[in-house]
Amino acid sequence: MPAVSTGTLFADAPFLDVANPAFSLRSAPVRAARERSWYARTPYGLAVLRHKEMGELLTHEALIQGSHAWPALNGVTSGVFADWWNKSILVTEGDDHWRLRRLVNPAFSPKIVKTLMGDFERIANDLADGFIDRGACDFMAEFADPYAARVLCLLLGLPESEAPFILRTSATMGLALGVNFPNLVDEIEAATVELGDFISEVLKAREANPGDDILSVMVQARDEGDRLSHDELWNLALMLAFAGVDTTRNQLGLGMSMFADHPEQWEALAADPSLDMAAATEVMRMRPTITWVSREATRDFDYGGITIPRGTVLHLYSESAGTDPAVMADAPFDITGKRARNYGFGGGVHHCLGNLVARNDMAVAYRVLSARMTAPVVGADTTWLADSGNTGPISLPITFAPR
Repeated sequence: MPAVSTGTLFADAPFLDVANPAFSLRSAPVRAARERSWYARTPYGLAVLRHKEMGELLTHEALIQGSHAWPALNGVTSGVFADWWNKSILVTEGDDHWRLRRLVNPAFSPKIVKTLMGDFERIANDLADGFIDRGACDFMAEFADPYAARVLCLLLGLPESEAPFILRTSATMGLALGVNFPNLVDEIEAATVELGDFISEVLKAREANPGDDILSVMVQARDEGDRLSHDELWNLALMLAFAGVDTTRNQLGLGMSMFADHPEQWEALAADPSLDMAAATEVMRMRPTITWVSREATRDFDYGGITIPRGTVLHLYSESAGTDPAVMADAPFDITGKRARNYGFGGGVHHCLGNLVARNDMAVAYRVLSARMTAPVVGADTTWLADSGNTGPISLPITFAPR
């Protein structure tokens, strides 16, 4: 289905130049556009800016997952990454999608996630031991990056010594979800081949001798005699490695930047560790690494006072919806507050499969660290990915006092 250009169809709507790497989705033009209209034009299609509309459009019967169009929107129509992406569960629809989810869901059950919590704490404490006494670290290099990669090794049943390789390749693949994708195609392709070949060998080992890790549960999954094929397992395992590391490390970095801006919230968590899950949720409301989720119109339909043509791609802005004053008023970052739902993990049929793992591993990280250090102070030499697409810190130097 060809994407529809929105440049002339909605000429009266605000325009946001989100393809520009210097443009921030938290900037004044976005706030002004949200006040004026529930939608805006962008180089990629329509942006959905408000909480109510995002919630309704995530599950609208005329829309399917729109992420399949992302490589093509960036001029990438072939190659290993695009081929894998366009066969992934992320973009599969209808009965095929439901079948995959039905077979994969048991691997991400609360029972299995609960068994991982002790290892999450072990990894977090082990990494913290390396810098706590110094009262300083680069949070990304010394905690967020290795934590996310070691957790992923746990999910795949790999020795944690493989974490640097998993981190390097998955982080490079993750650049495909940023607005600099067209300039980084060669690096992304090479990383996809390298990580894909590695996953092939891991999968062969799990198929021959399954263990009790999440990948092994997927290998052994059955539903009325149905099971995942080798190719389906490979695609899912690569998605797990790709998404599990990149989103977790970015989200942890964004969370620490929020706690640095709101040190009283860090102290609230230290005083009441049961707020750890609320902390992870509130971080995703205010500073989600996945700044938009995508949908595509399967037919012409009327919504919100406009006619949306078949083929239109809509990007539903998670942070803009999560801070929408119509729903959140002027709610500040507050881990003790009661909030309307945020959509950091998407929603509807394509709600993130791994959300329970992600929520818990982030919650454990914030809880462990808040118990061991005072609120972080961020240094001046922080570097960042572009603040659209998938975002987060590249380097996040912090100082603190050990508790």
